[in-house]
Amino acid sequence: MIRVNHFLTIPSHELEEIFVRASGPGGQNVNKVSTAVQLRFDIAHTRSLSDTIRHRLIALAGRRINQDGILIIDAQRFRTQARNRADARMRLADLIRSALVSPVQRLPTKPTHASRQRRLASKQRRSDTKKQRRVPAAE
Repeated sequence: MIRVNHFLTIPSHELEEIFVRASGPGGQNVNKVSTAVQLRFDIAHTRSLSDTIRHRLIALAGRRINQDGILIIDAQRFRTQARNRADARMRLADLIRSALVSPVQRLPTKPTHASRQRRLASKQRRSDTKKQRRVPAAE
C-alpha cells in the first residue's frame, strides 16, 4: 500500500511491479540480477482516485501513460531491487500528490491608469524622435 497523504492511500492490488535487468553501473551483477523496477498503475480503472484527480494525473504524467490508461514508472537508479522498488513507489506518490493540488484560477486584471499614461508617453517620445529625423517639407 502507498500512503499519498493522510486521506489517500493506493492499495497494493492496484499496483503491478515487474522486475527487469537494469542498464548502467553494477558490474557483473547487472547481467545476472533483475534490479530495475517497472511500476504499473492503472489510472483508468482505479477506484482510489476521483475523476478530477484522475484527469489532472493524466495531464501531469504525459508520455508515461500508454493507450490503455496505464501509468508506467521505470526505476533503475540504484543497484538493489528494494531501493528501486521504494524509489518507484515514492515517485508515484509524488506524482499523485502534485495532481491533488488544484490549479489556481487566474483572475483577469486591467492595466492601471498610471501604466497606461507611461505607455502613451513612451509612444509619444518615440514619435517625436522619428519626426525630428524626417526631411523638412519643401515649401
